[in-house]
Amino acid sequence: MSIVTRFAPSPTGFLHCGHAYSAWVGFSRARAAGGRFLLRLEDIDSGRCRPEFAAAIPEDLSWLGLIWDGDIRVQSAHFPDYEAALETLRGQALLYPCFCTRAEIAQAMGAPHGAAQRYPGICRALPPAARAARIARGDAYALRLDVAAAVPRAGALKFFEESEGWVDAAPARLGDVVLARKDAPASYHLCVVHDDALQGVTHVTRGEDLRAATHLQVLLQALLDLPRPVYAHHRLLTDANGRRLAKRDRDLTLRDMRAAGVTAETVLERLGAMDKAG
Repeated sequence: MSIVTRFAPSPTGFLHCGHAYSAWVGFSRARAAGGRFLLRLEDIDSGRCRPEFAAAIPEDLSWLGLIWDGDIRVQSAHFPDYEAALETLRGQALLYPCFCTRAEIAQAMGAPHGAAQRYPGICRALPPAARAARIARGDAYALRLDVAAAVPRAGALKFFEESEGWVDAAPARLGDVVLARKDAPASYHLCVVHDDALQGVTHVTRGEDLRAATHLQVLLQALLDLPRPVYAHHRLLTDANGRRLAKRDRDLTLRDMRAAGVTAETVLERLGAMDKAG
């Protein structure tokens, strides 16, 4: 079987070394096996994604010599594809409208507003008539996956994590996740499983921070009758203080490094050294 990997950043900032490492892992894995390396822009969050960041991503990868195969898939150009996937789940009666705000969820859980929360299912039990009335009067809502109903339909699930072997999936740990809302017609979870299947991705190489999401994504794969790739979650790069590199902290970007005279060869050597050290 030919290996297909992908690098799928969101264009919400310029790429830094952490992104370069993730791209390098996927690229190296594909090239070593004579496979294909794909580039996808996950730009469904129109409020945070910017055209200048989207344009910079292929420029930075080309500078590093991490050349992808085929066309770049831009998710915002394919919302009808994701709507079709939503319709499949809607047809299985696995979606419900949620009218809760983040503040209301935090209050219900006794958690600080903005803290990470597992949705407590407030709107899951709303009667159909109440849901219809709120939608008719124009109340904003998101579409959530009814995980309690979805898990029995999918049955027991496993996925293969290269560092662990076969792992029993536990999708309920993420709760009833949002799959669509007014300002984003499809969620990360829905789009990623759809596109990995569409593009024939066989090996998902990505950061350790997304390992937990795999449990939910394999559930969606089962519900949508999609193939399940092999997963390989790599460690996250940190700074000298052990802090994870992040766009929001404006860590040194590849663009900054290039402007400062750092060569692509130097960056690649550093990435290789970091990989061996890990």
